[in-house]
Amino acid sequence: MGRNRHELLPGTLELLILQTLTRGEMHGYRIAQDIKLASEDVLRVEEGSLYPALQRLLVKKWVKAHWGKSENNRRARYYQLTALGREQLRRELSDFERVAGAVFRVLKPSGITQ
Repeated sequence: MGRNRHELLPGTLELLILQTLTRGEMHGYRIAQDIKLASEDVLRVEEGSLYPALQRLLVKKWVKAHWGKSENNRRARYYQLTALGREQLRRELSDFERVAGAVFRVLKPSGITQ
């Protein structure tokens, strides 16, 4: 695995998508770009991961979608967060913060020099 490649923990992609959609409806490419920009180019979401994740979110009714025209006049599917998705986002953020806090506590330096 290359040093610049960062893999997401299972379930994290859905969390990132839901959070990104709090900024309003957007098409898949824009969602991927927003995640890349917000993470300062650390996280890159590939199509092969993004669209299956969006489909899972649609099935769970956490997002809804409609077809429209993109900024460059191409047909694109636009995704929007639902009320169920907002509830799920709140739960997942709480769980993620709890787990991340636990991981940081384990990783906290205990007198070991690097």
